[in-house]
Amino acid sequence: MGNTEWFLVAFVCYLIIMVVIGAIYARQNTNSEDFFLGGRKLTGWVAAMSAQASDMSGWLLMGLPGSVYALGTGQAWIAIGLLIGTVINWLVISKRLRRYTIAANNSLTIPRFFENRFEDEKKVLLGASSIVIVIFFLVYTASALASGGKLFNSVFGIDYHVALTIGAVVILAYTFMGGFLAVCTTDLVQGLLMLVALLLVPILAYGLISGDIAGGLASAGIVSTSGYLDIMKDGNGDPITFVSIISQLAWGLGYCGMPHVLVRFMAVKDEKELNKSKVIAIVWVVLSLALAVVIGVVGRAYLPEILTDGAEEKVFIEMILKVFTQDIRVPLLGGLFLCGILAAIMSTADSQLLVSASAVSEDLYVGVMKKDADDDKILRISRITVLVIAITAYVIAWNPNSSVMKLVSDAWAGLGAAFGPTVVMALFWRRTNLPGAIAGVISGAATVILWDYIPMIGGQTLGDVTGLYSLLVGFIISLVLIVTVSLITKEPSDNMKKMFDDVKEGRL
Repeated sequence: MGNTEWFLVAFVCYLIIMVVIGAIYARQNTNSEDFFLGGRKLTGWVAAMSAQASDMSGWLLMGLPGSVYALGTGQAWIAIGLLIGTVINWLVISKRLRRYTIAANNSLTIPRFFENRFEDEKKVLLGASSIVIVIFFLVYTASALASGGKLFNSVFGIDYHVALTIGAVVILAYTFMGGFLAVCTTDLVQGLLMLVALLLVPILAYGLISGDIAGGLASAGIVSTSGYLDIMKDGNGDPITFVSIISQLAWGLGYCGMPHVLVRFMAVKDEKELNKSKVIAIVWVVLSLALAVVIGVVGRAYLPEILTDGAEEKVFIEMILKVFTQDIRVPLLGGLFLCGILAAIMSTADSQLLVSASAVSEDLYVGVMKKDADDDKILRISRITVLVIAITAYVIAWNPNSSVMKLVSDAWAGLGAAFGPTVVMALFWRRTNLPGAIAGVISGAATVILWDYIPMIGGQTLGDVTGLYSLLVGFIISLVLIVTVSLITKEPSDNMKKMFDDVKEGRL
């Protein structure tokens, strides 16, 4: 068989396994808690790998390596920010959030947690949070589908739109059937596959150029190899600006506001398993982020043709193809590693579909419109929502020139600015009240939209003019408004204060 046929064998086997997992877990979804949180029975390994795999997405194996490939290691500040954010999220947020969501009427989603935590009787915070999730997860899911389209297009040479359709259908199939447990189990498999691919491919490519990174970079047109490898320099060899550094580090702020990551903390079966998850997750993220940066550098030195005009995001794909079809010639193994990229894409898209479905069915439909809906009806609404969200994201990703990095950046900023400060203050500041939380969610989301999408100065957005990442601006504004509005409005009720104290002291 030729290379393409071997790749096809690997992809088909992998995709069948994912769909079978969905079918197996479909039988275990007897109610909405099973579908959205897996009955709160995740083990430490599954919780850790699922959280990190669903977090990193195709961005880890396409967006970040492509950015480093094009502009040098100065882009590694994003990885540093994400590493800091991950560590803080697991060490500080995870245990308190799990306790609080159980105490707050066994909340199954982040919007429901906000509603129960702040006694949101009029459902204003619940509704606003759900709408923010749907808006920004549409963009986030589109980034994953675009990654899948580019992968299939590069590997099999098929039309981008056909490739986009194949990836969307498979992701939709196992998410639609199996719910949260299917998503988390596939994420475990996908997280391990991603890590193996990240470890082995750059090592092989490095060996194939005999470790001569400087020579490879020079032959690839890098005038100043020392500047390219200097984390304090930009792609032109000039000193990286302070605004650029803090904007890249600000990516770490997003972690405490990512519903698809936070929901894993809520689903772990006990705190002993949660402690195990912390170690596994932190080790995984250190390795994966460092290796993603290495892929960008080694890829620039290893690949003979310079990738431009969006093709730089395919650097890892091109490395795998060259290593396993030209230099080592083990195409089946190459196919399996290409599945590692597919794993990164699928592990995020499925989680985003599920969180979006919960926002519509559990939060908007049950929480706001029909409180007495039975579990069968909720499950039907959930699956319909998964389908609608997937189709809408598919339309957004239709443009083959869609930038994975740009789509992820926008969605990450919106979710992080809207929910990050609110989650932190809900968990750690006793004085936070409902008006403050509402102000935080709305101002964070609105700031990102204004900053990134609305031309305000000479036809340019504030983000374009300042170069400052909207997440940082939105996070600060949201945090300031939460504190200010909470202090000038009525104190939380005695019941809210008691619940806060009970969670803080572990009296559950």
